[in-house]
Parts: sequence; C-alpha cells; structure tokens
Amino acid sequence: MHIKTSQATEDYLKAIYTITRKTDRASTNDIATRMGVSPASATGMVQKLASAQPPLLQYEKHRGAALTQKGEQIALEIIRHHRLLETFLHEKLGYTWDEVHEEADQLEHVISEELEERIARALGDPHYDPHGDPIPNREFHLPHQSSMSVAELQPGDQAVVVRINTDNPDLLRYLTSIGLSLQSRIRVINVSPYDDITSLIIDGKDGSRILGSRITDKIFVDLHPKQMLRS
Repeated sequence: MHIKTSQATEDYLKAIYTITRKTDRASTNDIATRMGVSPASATGMVQKLASAQPPLLQYEKHRGAALTQKGEQIALEIIRHHRLLETFLHEKLGYTWDEVHEEADQLEHVISEELEERIARALGDPHYDPHGDPIPNREFHLPHQSSMSVAELQPGDQAVVVRINTDNPDLLRYLTSIGLSLQSRIRVINVSPYDDITSLIIDGKDGSRILGSRITDKIFVDLHPKQMLRS
C-alpha cells in the first residue's frame, strides 16, 4: 500500500467493498450491521474516511458511501492478503475450510508485502481461496466468479459447486457433514414454490439432501451438461 492505514480503516473499506458488490453504494445502516457497530459510529467513520487525504470514499448523507479508486485498492489489497492466508493455512498447514477465516482475519493486517509475495509464490499464484472466492492479483484484478446460486436452479439442473459465500464455520462444517464441498457435482430434484426448499443429489453420496434458501443462496455453481451426473 502507498499510504499507512489502521486496522479499523482497512476493515471498513473491506466491508464497504463487499456491500457495494451488490449495490452501487453502501448505506451507513448496512455498514453498521456488517461491522457490528451503531449507525452513529459507522457514520462517523465514513465521514472520517471521506475527508482523508487522499479521500478513501465518497459519502452523501442520503445516498451512502462508495469507495474511491484509492479506497478500493486498499480494500482489494486486504482481501488479497486474507484469501492468500486462508489458502496457505488450508493447503500448507492443514487447516480445514471452516477454520481458516478467523486466523486470516487476525493476520491480514500485519503481514508485509514481501511475505504476501512469498506466500503467493509458494502457492503457485492461486486464483481462488478454499471457499472458491476469487483472489485479487497483484494488479488488483479479480478472476471470474460465478453469480448463479443453487437457489436459482430449477428441477433437473445439474451443476458443479465453485464457491461458498460464507465465513460461518458452523455452516461450513454442516456442508462438510453432508458431503458438499468445492467441485461437488449436484443435480436438483425438486424446488418447493412455497418455502424455497431445494432437494438435490450430491454425486457420490447416497440419498437426497434438503436445503433451505438461507443455505442455497450462499452456494454458487457453474451449470454443466445433463450427462455429467449419473442417474
């Protein structure tokens, strides 16, 4: 990074970046919820970041916040640290995918650029972390990520799991317990029109699994030809 930033600043920028992947601007209420602080605290921090030199975000009272180019660069740098650390912990130190987030959260703010580079080289410059989230490259560009969730699939659709969009360790452990992980191949059997319940088969596992929308909207997939899964 070209300017020195505090951990709190980096956490806010990362939170705003994440929120604005779905909407153009982040409201102070959304920021407060994500950061676990009061709306007043979030507003104060947002105003501080907007008045920084150089400004790290743009803020309008009734429109919310959007990152400047510098703010986005810092956010992506921290995300790169975090996802490289998760990958290193998983691939080199044997951490399971439900264990890596908390450790990486602590380390992402303190590793040097030299250590980041050595980790990236040791891992072979990976494009995705253990949850399938894209790792920004050195120029802060992101590789492709699927935008289709299991919640959008219809009966008969077949797909491969490519990303789990959660850092909730309990959910990750649950998915492990039912045999669903990255690269799992699935076939949707039924979708209830009344309660968003999806019934699906995981290739290689006996029986079907029943998942609610609180889970299916966090599992992202690539669609594949019908013949991919066995009957």
